[in-house]
Amino acid sequence: MVPSQIVGRLLAIAALVGATACGSNDERAATATTPPSAAPAANTASRPPSVNILLQQALPNAEGKTFTSQVVSFPPGAAAPPHRHGQAFVYAYVLKGTVRSQVDDDPATTYRQGENWFEQPGAHHVVAANASTTEPAELLVVYVSTTGDSLQSNDAN
Repeated sequence: MVPSQIVGRLLAIAALVGATACGSNDERAATATTPPSAAPAANTASRPPSVNILLQQALPNAEGKTFTSQVVSFPPGAAAPPHRHGQAFVYAYVLKGTVRSQVDDDPATTYRQGENWFEQPGAHHVVAANASTTEPAELLVVYVSTTGDSLQSNDAN
């Protein structure tokens, strides 16, 4: 299976759980970049997001690969530490609230309910935070990873 077929199937699966892509990446980049003054409160380290795995299944038509879907719940002001998802392809869809995200050297962007992004294998997720200090946020995150690989490794302190 070629990568474009895998991405197509991931998007179809996301649609089955009520997620549909809204707008192009160019539209979001033009309208959704958040100024630094809108960043969440600095003391978010004590309020990490929680993860609920929905499905983890070896892909029968892509030997050695596993599909994982999970909901990541961010309390108000919560943030994940900078991290990587190994060699997994990652698709993220905002189910609720607003999430501020920065991958590699791209500018930090705020994504709203119904918006989405993806991360290439080996990407560095520098910022992953609830953009609101008063409302919760939730992401549907889908991974296609090598079976047995860790889905996230946080940067060393």
